[in-house]
Amino acid sequence: MPELPEVETVRAGLERWVVGRRIASVEVRGERTLRRHLLGPADFTARLTGRRIAAARRRGKYLWLPLDDDSQLLAHLGMSGQFLALEPEVPPGAHLRARLQFDDDGPELRFHDQRTFGGLALSDAGITDDGVPLVLSHVAPDPIEPAFDPERFVTAIRRRRTGVKRAILDQTLISGVGNIYADEALWRAKLHYARATDRLRRSDVERLLAGITAVLLEAIQAGGTSFDALYVSVNGESGWFDRSLEVYGQDGEPCSRCGALIVREHFTNRSSYRCPKCQPKPRNGRW
Repeated sequence: MPELPEVETVRAGLERWVVGRRIASVEVRGERTLRRHLLGPADFTARLTGRRIAAARRRGKYLWLPLDDDSQLLAHLGMSGQFLALEPEVPPGAHLRARLQFDDDGPELRFHDQRTFGGLALSDAGITDDGVPLVLSHVAPDPIEPAFDPERFVTAIRRRRTGVKRAILDQTLISGVGNIYADEALWRAKLHYARATDRLRRSDVERLLAGITAVLLEAIQAGGTSFDALYVSVNGESGWFDRSLEVYGQDGEPCSRCGALIVREHFTNRSSYRCPKCQPKPRNGRW
C-alpha cells in the first residue's frame, strides 16, 4: 500500500497538473470507487462539474483537492489506486474508475484502480484549524508537516503499552508510516519491532523519530518505492527508493552496518525485516 512518500509524490504531481483548472465533465465507471460517497455517482458527478481545483493537499496517506466552493475531493489510493494525467486520446484501459476532463487543452485526470480498494468522495463538512477536512480529523499529523508536535509524540508513544512497530503503524498516533518505512526507521534507530513502548527511553524515541523523518524525506526525493506497476507518479514514472532499502525485502542479504544477515519474521498478518545484531530481541521482560 502506498505510504507517505508515494502519496506525497502523487500530491506534487496533482499540484503540477490539475491545480487551477476547471472541471468540464466527470465520468465514473463502477460504484465501488465511490462507496464512501453515500449520495452516489450522479451526485458526485453533478457537484464536481464546473468546479475549479484550488490546491492539492495531503495528511499521511490521505489526499484531498480543495475546490472553489469550499468542498473537498477526498482520495485514498488503497493498494493500487493511481492518478494519471493523460491526453484524451489515450485509450482508457481496463482499470479506469473515474475521469475528470477540464475546460482547457491540457491533459485529463484519470483514476485507475486495479484492486478497487481505493476510493473517491466529496465532502463539504468543513475543515479543522490546521486545514484538514473534518472527516480526516482522526488522522494524526505526519512528521513532515508543520502541525506535527515532536514533544507530544514522545510523550504519547511512551504512554502506550504495545510494541513499537505497532505504535508507529497507528495512524491516530503518527500518520504516513506503513510497513516498509517502519522497518527502515526501526533499523536506523537500532530498535527491535517488539520493544515495549512504555519502556522506551526518551533518547530511543527521539532516535526513532529522527529515523522516521529521514527515511520519509529520502524516499520522497526518490519518488517513493515502486515494486511493480501498481504505484507510479501522476506522469507514470516509477519511484526508485527500493534501491536504498536497508532491511525491507532484504532477507538473506548482509546488513550494511554490521554484516549480519537480514532476517524476515512474521508480524501480525505481514512480515518484519530486521538485522538480528543491530536490532536484537529484548533480553528480559515484556516486549
